[in-house]
Amino acid sequence: MTVIGTVGLPGSGKGEAAAVARDAGIPVVTMGDVIREECRDRGLDPATHHGEIAQALREENGPDAIAARSLPIIREYLATDDVDTVLVDGLRSGVEADRFEDAFGDDWLLVSIDAPFEVRKDRITDRGRDETDGDVGETLRERDERERGFGMDDAMARADVRIENTASLEAFRERIQALLEDGPDAVTEESI
Repeated sequence: MTVIGTVGLPGSGKGEAAAVARDAGIPVVTMGDVIREECRDRGLDPATHHGEIAQALREENGPDAIAARSLPIIREYLATDDVDTVLVDGLRSGVEADRFEDAFGDDWLLVSIDAPFEVRKDRITDRGRDETDGDVGETLRERDERERGFGMDDAMARADVRIENTASLEAFRERIQALLEDGPDAVTEESI
């Protein structure tokens, strides 16, 4: 059994890593979906209130609230006979990483997906969005600061594996596929 968590700033490639996992038949638990569901439960538009509700959940239930809500979903997948790997998309803090490490021990692997600001900004623009996000018109820099405010830098620094996502989409997808198929040693910088 392996539970792989991804952490990275907006536009770094976490969603693409999740897509590679899905294509490989690996279940993906997206922590942002937990927040979007909570928005809907509160009668709020996730596109407008995502950041606000992410903060509210952490204030109301502790800094690991979203991780705690993700654990039953992960365990449900792992209880399935044919599932031995689950990818958790979008950790935001070292506290969340701690929660998963406590739950899964040596079966937990934290992967930081890194890309420079300008590369991430270009990717977001290429997706047909401008630099502002639906979260009350936040710029990418403001989103970065909000994410960092949750403790993302700590989680990124503690990652077991770091993947630089600055080359082609195909190269990045190949690295994620190698990670999923062959483990962390397949994506060390020396193996590139």
